[in-house]
Amino acid sequence: MVYVLNKYGDPLMPTKRHGRVRHLLKDGKAVVVKRCPFTIRLMYESTSFIQDITLGVDAGSKTIGLSASTDQEELYAAEIALRTDIVDNLSTRREYRRARRNRKTRYRKPRFNNRVHGKKKGWLAPSVEAKIAAHLSAVASVHKILPIKEIIVEVASFDIQKIKNPEISGTEYQEGNQLGFWNVREYVLFRDGHECQCCHGKSKDKVLNVHHIESRKTGGDAPGNLVTLCETCHKAYHAGKVKLNLKRSSSMRDAAFMGIMRWSFYNRLKAVYLDVHMTYGYITKNTRIRHGLEKTHCVDALCIAGHPGALPAEEWFFQKRVRSRNRQLHKTTILKGGVRKANQAARYVFGFRLFDRVRYKGKDCFIFGRRTRGSFDLRCLDGTKISPCANYKKLITVEKSTNLLTERRLRGSSPELKHGVSAA
Repeated sequence: MVYVLNKYGDPLMPTKRHGRVRHLLKDGKAVVVKRCPFTIRLMYESTSFIQDITLGVDAGSKTIGLSASTDQEELYAAEIALRTDIVDNLSTRREYRRARRNRKTRYRKPRFNNRVHGKKKGWLAPSVEAKIAAHLSAVASVHKILPIKEIIVEVASFDIQKIKNPEISGTEYQEGNQLGFWNVREYVLFRDGHECQCCHGKSKDKVLNVHHIESRKTGGDAPGNLVTLCETCHKAYHAGKVKLNLKRSSSMRDAAFMGIMRWSFYNRLKAVYLDVHMTYGYITKNTRIRHGLEKTHCVDALCIAGHPGALPAEEWFFQKRVRSRNRQLHKTTILKGGVRKANQAARYVFGFRLFDRVRYKGKDCFIFGRRTRGSFDLRCLDGTKISPCANYKKLITVEKSTNLLTERRLRGSSPELKHGVSAA
């Protein structure tokens, strides 16, 4: 499928007439705008006949499904893997900031009370805002290559209390498990019966601590991530003498995100586009089962668009959002002598940047690592390793890096043919 823009950059209906496209490019009547998905712009006046295209959006906390289709045919299908490192990066920045303030400005009084007043109505956490922005950017990218008439969004809503306790009802929704406790620590001690969950009182240590099963940096202070340990077992664990066979309870972070972003994403779409509608997950599931379709994000998006019987596209695009620039100047670990090793590498190494799309031995791949001597770690977006140390002289630049990496994949082909397919 070749996506076509008119002389002024407005999208037209795509085409499969590859021979016609080659002649237009050869005669200078069209230019290449983007290689993946392959998009051209006409250099002459043309008719603007378009069909009704509906865009289905399967919103998610980790993956977005997109499908643009007419009644007869699917014209575009994509899955976008979102970033999951934002919370970790913010936690690292917070640690650096607090440590710097403690070293440099120990005389400063706490200023935590004035932060809430600076938040505007409708404020969302940066990690949530980033994912909502990724959803909006994904919809906008499809609008740039296809004349979308209608957008249908499925945004799921989860009852977290019901997931934790199916028998909950009445006032228990408002009260919760921690009602009557001063803080989370007191609740965790009560939940565990004021008993060490490692030795179960065999150490006879009466001092009890609340231990994080996962790091506080990533797991947070939720009760499911906390467990009661006596001080003896706690010290022995951090000294590496004791192993804990404990796993934190299932995290509700993804379900909470969907509940938070649900209406915010929908209302922001309506503020930008004219024809926006919402659907529900049970309708999508029923449509998919009735038509005997497989469970993927692209197929769900096709069902959301209301065209489950349309001819599916022969290819789909796997996209991955990555960090544009690492702003951390130094490594976390301080070397001997108080030396702080620089964390930033050179922006360009022999003219190549991180996440550049390159061609190596006839395969399209991405730069995931580089060394100053000129060897590069080349991989596909699914983690398939093409070469751990390819020489820069054998690389051909296909596209410069962006914060959204795109890889074209074929449906119904073997895994070997799905990756590294040239977009040209």
